[in-house]
Amino acid sequence: MDPQIRIAQRIARELRDGMLVNLGIGIPTLVANYVPAGMHVFFQSENGLIGTGPVPEQGMTLRWLTDAGGKPVTALPGASAFDSAMSFALIRGGHLDLTVLGGLQVDQHGRLANWMVPGKMIPGMGGAMDLVTGAKRVIVAMQHTAKGRPKIVRECSLPLTSARSVDLVVTELAVIAFPDGRATLIEAAEGVTVEEVLAATEAELIVL
Repeated sequence: MDPQIRIAQRIARELRDGMLVNLGIGIPTLVANYVPAGMHVFFQSENGLIGTGPVPEQGMTLRWLTDAGGKPVTALPGASAFDSAMSFALIRGGHLDLTVLGGLQVDQHGRLANWMVPGKMIPGMGGAMDLVTGAKRVIVAMQHTAKGRPKIVRECSLPLTSARSVDLVVTELAVIAFPDGRATLIEAAEGVTVEEVLAATEAELIVL
């Protein structure tokens, strides 16, 4: 199975009926494809929409209806559109039940680095800092390594997105939580051994 799909499917199991959820760009957007049957989740985009739907069919794109990354989306019946001020009031006011974000690094205390690489051109910091600080629950969706290097590290070498620890990291190899700020392996993916997870992780992992 494609690693990104495996990650998205596992995160979809964390969804609950009636949740207000923000999905970041990249792997997180795939989570919407795997919402359990019969469950109603409200997806919010920080550019001002609650009720985002799937990617439109060819020829049905509206250039003013996009997600936060500028990719076309649809609006489901009952969707609500508003300005960025209202959108970030929802985020900063603690009204989001869950945000799912991509990650460049996560340290062993659960602190995320995902918004820039020093010396690289970036379009802007986006809403990641607000989302990590304001959402009730934060899940990071990322592959376990990049070019053979661990992304779950002892200490982030990239700028931190927030001082707050995330709640869960889901990779193609494992699910890692951070109770009391300590990286804890709570689940190895199907077909993956604990030893393989440890070998791909720089951070010190507690194994339940």
